[in-house]
Amino acid sequence: MKDQRKIKIAVIGGGSSYTPELVEGLIKGYSDMPVSELWLVDIEEGRHKLEIVGSLAKRMVKKSGLPMQVHLTLDRRAAIQGADFVTTQMRVGLLEARKLDEHIPIRHGVIGQETTGPGGMFKALRTIPVILDICRDIEELAPNAWMLNFTNPAGMVTEAVTKYSRVKTVGLCNSPINFKKFLAEAYQTPESQVLPEFVGINHLHWVTSALVDGKERLPELLMGKGEYTAKNVPTMGWDPEFLQSLVCIPTYYLKYYYMTTEMLEEEKAALEKDGTRADVVSRVEKELFELYADETLEDKPKQLEQRGGAFYSEAAVHLMQSLYLGRNDIQTLNVRNGGIYDFLPEDASIEINCVVTSGGPIPLAPKHVPQQIKGLLHAVKTYESLAIDAAVSGDRGLALQAMVHHPLVPSVSIAKVLLEELLEAHKRYLPNFFA
Repeated sequence: MKDQRKIKIAVIGGGSSYTPELVEGLIKGYSDMPVSELWLVDIEEGRHKLEIVGSLAKRMVKKSGLPMQVHLTLDRRAAIQGADFVTTQMRVGLLEARKLDEHIPIRHGVIGQETTGPGGMFKALRTIPVILDICRDIEELAPNAWMLNFTNPAGMVTEAVTKYSRVKTVGLCNSPINFKKFLAEAYQTPESQVLPEFVGINHLHWVTSALVDGKERLPELLMGKGEYTAKNVPTMGWDPEFLQSLVCIPTYYLKYYYMTTEMLEEEKAALEKDGTRADVVSRVEKELFELYADETLEDKPKQLEQRGGAFYSEAAVHLMQSLYLGRNDIQTLNVRNGGIYDFLPEDASIEINCVVTSGGPIPLAPKHVPQQIKGLLHAVKTYESLAIDAAVSGDRGLALQAMVHHPLVPSVSIAKVLLEELLEAHKRYLPNFFA
């Protein structure tokens, strides 16, 4: 790392509603990691949000009294030049694209979700080429920087970067940190005293161990001591008999696979009534940006936790500090498989506990991978790898294979209809497929 007084962070997607949480974390962690330059960068379509969020960020830093300079720019290369960390929190096509990802599959009787199923596939197809373009800038302008990605679908984006670039990258998600908070609250103990073990990939993981103060608590959690969920996933409960015989706790995203019929019916009803999660988020963001625009506001508003991605930025700051200081602590991250799971490709991205050293994360092999989860894990990873290659190549045949082999897509005929309709809907953001 560079001199302590010269730490530079570039935030790609700086106009995101999550940015105030990131700024708060950098302020609180300044004594451990003194950031001198924070560059918030966005695109022309995001200029208005960047100016609002950036002004709030400047007020927050000014209130702190810290010597941290906040820069707002549409010049990505200037932001990346000489950076120590580059974080990505972007949405290609903005929330309007997310609405299409959710609405179109539901109309065809298929789960419509931001990162899962056909919607998640098209978010990946739009995002991966842009991320790889950013990587080329990092390779040229900040070759020693760490890229911390929490742009969804985080696992697929991270895998694409490790396969198609030389950038040092780590993917992260708020689901694991939310589970740690859930566990700490359930047992009224500090987060430092809980250690869950995660097996799987991003948005498709299972908790196979839950140590609290050194004692295994998984059996009683499986018996129903609370349930962890998220704002962006309906809170429908698990079948108790299924959960106990599964002998691990599925992430809430697994409801789309284990409870497909019920979740689809709930999505259809929501679409008719208030719209999908994208519609809800649009309303929440409108309220947030009205708050952010208040020139008397100097702190992250509590309402940000309603956004659905709460604690993403806390996880990001925690990871940056551990890489910077070489803390050798354990965090749950998206990293290269490298043989941890012998039934997945070595270059696949997996979500797993890692020891975070100054040289990067070192994945920790789980104690046990239940036989019953391997099939679904392999199937979804196969779809992901196909979709990543399709995103890079613009090959419609690969895209069709990815769509067909997603477990939530019921037939070739429906896959073809979804593929064509979503390609046309997102044509502006998919130049690879319309060359």
